[in-house]
Amino acid sequence: MAFFQMKKMILAWTFRTPVTTKYPFEPRKICPGSRGRLDIKISDCIFCSLCAKRCPTQALDVDKVNKKWHIDRLRCISCGYCVEVCPKKCLHLTGDHGIPTVTKDMETF
Repeated sequence: MAFFQMKKMILAWTFRTPVTTKYPFEPRKICPGSRGRLDIKISDCIFCSLCAKRCPTQALDVDKVNKKWHIDRLRCISCGYCVEVCPKKCLHLTGDHGIPTVTKDMETF
């Protein structure tokens, strides 16, 4: 009896479309409510470094002297604490997750 049940499942799986997607090659659908990726509008930033002080993973680094803002994408957990504390509201979380990365490069703005 178990053989016939298994055969029925195999036939059903053969003609069904796959559940997973080919993520790096096909763009992922954005889920509603997803925090996604941290973006900055650097022209509005005053380099106060409040975002870097509030970041629980130390993914942000602000250089006040040279007016540079750095983010380590592998450390960022998209918690939104930096967005909450920014006085100029130049930081925001988008639903887009961006391109997958495997190196520990820091993005500089």
